[in-house]
Amino acid sequence: MSKLWGGRFAQSPEEWVDEFNASIGFDQQLVLEDLQGSVAHVTMLGECGILASDEVEEILGGLAFLKEKAEKNELTYSVANEDIHLNLEHLLIQQIGQVGGKLHTGRSRNDQVATDMHLYLKKRVEEICQLIRSVQKAILKQAEQHVETVAPGYTHLQRAQPISFAHHLLAYFWMLERDHERFEDSMKRIDLSPLGAGALAGTTFPIDRNRSAELLGFSAIYENSMDAVSDRDFIIEFLSNASMTVMHLSRFSEEMIIWSSQEFQFIELADAFSTGSSIMPQKKNPDMAELVRGKTGRVYGHLLSLLTVLKGLPLAYNKDMQEDKEGMFDTAHTLMGSLKIFAGMIDTMKVNTERLNKAVNEDFSNATELADYLAAKGVPFREAHEIVGKLVLVCIGQGIYLKDLPLGTLQEASNVIEDDIYTILEPFQAVKRRESAGGTGFSQVKKQLGKAKEKISASSSVQ
Repeated sequence: MSKLWGGRFAQSPEEWVDEFNASIGFDQQLVLEDLQGSVAHVTMLGECGILASDEVEEILGGLAFLKEKAEKNELTYSVANEDIHLNLEHLLIQQIGQVGGKLHTGRSRNDQVATDMHLYLKKRVEEICQLIRSVQKAILKQAEQHVETVAPGYTHLQRAQPISFAHHLLAYFWMLERDHERFEDSMKRIDLSPLGAGALAGTTFPIDRNRSAELLGFSAIYENSMDAVSDRDFIIEFLSNASMTVMHLSRFSEEMIIWSSQEFQFIELADAFSTGSSIMPQKKNPDMAELVRGKTGRVYGHLLSLLTVLKGLPLAYNKDMQEDKEGMFDTAHTLMGSLKIFAGMIDTMKVNTERLNKAVNEDFSNATELADYLAAKGVPFREAHEIVGKLVLVCIGQGIYLKDLPLGTLQEASNVIEDDIYTILEPFQAVKRRESAGGTGFSQVKKQLGKAKEKISASSSVQ
């Protein structure tokens, strides 16, 4: 089969060279975007008088036929035609004859593929933003039920202070909110049209790039034709944003894995998001959470890979840039799949409130309450810290907790301690009293829930 670009060459490449050079194995995922770009391009060519109206009509008919076949997954691609662009052009010519070759007037594969990727990411980012919202809604549903569920808070994975379990969950809501904002902001860079930039220098045909951009729903065009065909910043930004999002999901996965262990038993994940063991009948493994945690590495890898591909490329297009697609596709699929899993996993998660209550009543996470109590009565905090530390040491030696110490023992440590200390040491009260803005106090958590709901509501009204 002769190449559509083969006029210059006296010899065709061997089959294995074709296979190494071809991208059709993965860029066929851009088939609908490529057809969408072609429809806009040929429409513009007709409006500008570059193609006759009957030619435009015939080409549009052929493209509509190919789209119908593509949507039914009935198109057959050839490695010999290298990529999705040449494959579709070849199929169009087969369908309507040589007039199909006029479709490529005033454009290059360089601006064509860039346009396809802008269109692809525009759709995917919109879907990802919706999926982030679905995870946030699942978090809000759980948080609303557990505002006054007291749980151990950790630093260094050691018991630190008692907190509202809802407060812990909402920390992930706000991480995802920043992720959502980053993806939304990235649309400013994605929503640009490279179409009509040609190979690198534009074209002598009197095309209207703004019109083709309008037809494709882009808000603006690239102002520099060389930048238009060589820019992959928008993909790097997508991969970076995706990396941060999966990092947040991975952190949440880690906590779910820990919380669902026999040692913690804070939560139970639904059977639908767990698996068993082939040898140990009792096992219920948090495999979906583990998979999300594991897939984080591949997303990071795609970001580093593309940064490395681009770091030494001269302007404008180079074949190296063919390596920009597989990582983009895989990242989009991986992130979207992870978000779908997470929404279901959180929504169906069961919280073991009895276990959480037992945990906060059998630790020293209320030690700061006693130190603050002393400080509020005029004891310098550093002195108060030492007093409480010594009391904790006494408790450890006796196998008891601060609330179990007799009042006399507490007053021997500091004469400012009164019997109201036992109320102060109650985990529920310890959480309730933390009313600083953004704190874990129940009223503050309720305010936080209200603000979170406003974010979701505002986003929904915009859509």
